[in-house]
Amino acid sequence: MSHSPLARRTVLRSLTGAGLIALGASACLPGIDELTDPAGQAGPSTPSTPAATAVPAPGRGRRIGGEWEKHERTFMAWPASENVWGSQLTGVRKDIAAVARAIGEREPVVLLVRPGQEASARNACGQDVELLAVPVDDLWARDTLPVFVEEGGRAKGVDFNFNGWGRKQEHGNDARVARTVLEKYGIERIETTITAEGGSFETDGQGTLLITESSIVNDNRNPGRTREQVEADLKRTLGLSKVIWLAGVRGKDITDAHVDCLARFAAPGVVLLDRAFPGTPPDVWSRSADQARAVLAEATDATGKKLRVIEVAQPDPDRITGRGDAFVSSYMNFYIGNKGVYLPLFGDHRADEHAQEVFRELFPGREIVPLQIDTLASGGGGIHCSTHDQPAG
Repeated sequence: MSHSPLARRTVLRSLTGAGLIALGASACLPGIDELTDPAGQAGPSTPSTPAATAVPAPGRGRRIGGEWEKHERTFMAWPASENVWGSQLTGVRKDIAAVARAIGEREPVVLLVRPGQEASARNACGQDVELLAVPVDDLWARDTLPVFVEEGGRAKGVDFNFNGWGRKQEHGNDARVARTVLEKYGIERIETTITAEGGSFETDGQGTLLITESSIVNDNRNPGRTREQVEADLKRTLGLSKVIWLAGVRGKDITDAHVDCLARFAAPGVVLLDRAFPGTPPDVWSRSADQARAVLAEATDATGKKLRVIEVAQPDPDRITGRGDAFVSSYMNFYIGNKGVYLPLFGDHRADEHAQEVFRELFPGREIVPLQIDTLASGGGGIHCSTHDQPAG
């Protein structure tokens, strides 16, 4: 059983009665054991709707905010299918309910629930969590919901044309989640020709974006597009002035190495970086972190300032309580809420305590809320993957 840093599920399971591939979330695909090349490719546009607006030129005041800014609510989604989770469905629902309850004690939480599954969600999550009946395929709200931006003092939502992480998983319902949520809340929808997921994006709220090239300059999302073309579209769509590209890893997990398991902003100018447990043999994931470290050491943000990089080591793979080839043991998949910071608890007490100390220093005004999410992590994801913040405004 593998417990390598950021290991992902390596077995693909066929969906019952369908010619699709089902993975228990951010799971792993067979592929090359190497970093992405510096050059790459990018995606299909969605049909036009009356509520959609064209992307304006830079300088029109559009901005993607930092996760630490005030939220209107947090969106999550209830795990819907045994075809995806199999015997783990009960366990992953328990983990999602624990995350929803913890956040719901401190800010509004809206849980998207496949119609007909409301009773199980209500029984597990209690009364502090609002349920919204929306057809969903899986729990990964970070990737399926719109990426919210602010423009003219109002929140708007960018629909990034979710396609199942490059058509690797059933996504007929999840492909419509962004549009459905925006319609239900009367939020203006912004179209884009880029295909991407929310877990691809990490921003400082001041015009800087961190992103892995492997997860977006990729023929499975955006065929035929260069990195320069993708960057130009991202800047227009999200109101950015600086994109910092990390290589990432192609073909080793379902996300093609989202940045939110690797490097995260804790504040403008401050980046947290995943590091393998000391003494772990080098592998594709630790080499990806090494490459990211080298890039971040030389990078400047949108204001021209150098970045402060804080490394947080993963737990001892022999001490964690979770298991599975897909298990994600990175503390980077945390979520910043209005009053709390929610981070995984892996069972290596020394590493768990060290991570919590780092977060207490970085977020003195927020409660640090550790949560055990062994089944969720065994599916290849974490707390950040399962949450999606809507900025207040």
